[in-house]
Amino acid sequence: MSVNKVIILGRLGTDPELKYTPSGAAVCNFSVATSEGWTDKSGQKQEKTEWHRMVVWGKTAELCNQYLSKGRQAYFEGSLQTRMWEKDGHKNYTTEINVRTVQFIGGAQTGASQSRDNSNSQQSAPSQDNSAMNQNYDISTDSNFTSDDIPF
Repeated sequence: MSVNKVIILGRLGTDPELKYTPSGAAVCNFSVATSEGWTDKSGQKQEKTEWHRMVVWGKTAELCNQYLSKGRQAYFEGSLQTRMWEKDGHKNYTTEINVRTVQFIGGAQTGASQSRDNSNSQQSAPSQDNSAMNQNYDISTDSNFTSDDIPF
C-alpha cells in the first residue's frame, strides 16, 4: 500500500493563471508559499519559506481563478506529481501539487483581490469528498474564533 497526499495551508505568491486545454478542460496554475519560524541556538529568530507549484483542474480551477489572488490564504489537498519534458536535448523536471480540494480562507485582501472577491466570508470550492474536513463554517460570524484556534 502507498499514499501520495499533500496538505498545504499557505498564501498565494502569484495570481492564478487560467488556461484551457485543446479539449476545453480548465487548468489553473499558481504558486503558494508556506513558512515556518523558529529560534536558533543563539536566540535569533529564523524563518524558512517553501514555495509550491499548484495545478488545479476543471470547475475548481475556474473558481480558483475567480476567488484567489496573490497574497490570499487558502487550504489545499492533493498529491505530488512530477512531470518531465525535453527542450534543446535537455530533460527538464518539475514537481507540482495536483490539487483536488481547495478551501478559500478569509475574505479579500487589498487592491486587485478586492475586485476579484468582495465577500468577507470563507469560500469553498466543491469537492466529491463530504468528510468533516470539507464542511463549510463561516468564521466571520464567530467572535470567539481567533487564528490561534486553527489546529495547524
